[in-house]
Amino acid sequence: MRTNKSTIRYAHVNIIAKDWKRLMNFYVDVFDCEPVSSQRDHRGKHTDDLTGLTDVRIVGQHLRVPGHGENGPTIEIFHFDQQLPSPHPAINRPGFAHIAFEVDDFAGVRQQVLDCGGEDYGKEVTIDIPGAGRLTLIYMADPEGNIVELQRWH
Repeated sequence: MRTNKSTIRYAHVNIIAKDWKRLMNFYVDVFDCEPVSSQRDHRGKHTDDLTGLTDVRIVGQHLRVPGHGENGPTIEIFHFDQQLPSPHPAINRPGFAHIAFEVDDFAGVRQQVLDCGGEDYGKEVTIDIPGAGRLTLIYMADPEGNIVELQRWH
């Protein structure tokens, strides 16, 4: 139980990209995310202190996710000039597994993901969830292999 009663508000999730501009354009084009604020270009002592790395440079952009208004949460897409090899994304790997978008035009958005360089990760399924409703969903991958869930409630 939390004893501190300070206000808490979800802010963002971060994706480290190989090509941050391409990945940013994917989320803008497919999911109507909107670039906010300025392009980031972090380097210097404060960035080294924050990351524990030496002489690192981080560039990227925040994208406001749709459906939450002007002050809604963002996806922060960054690129580090010092990158480790990328592990293969897997739905059952410990840690963050995927991000999800609720869509009205399930087939249309799925096709747009494919057209913009993404791919199917699994198969489309429809399930009944007691007390919640009927849900159609699919796991897909963005152009860099990050797992994205499309979902549509009926």
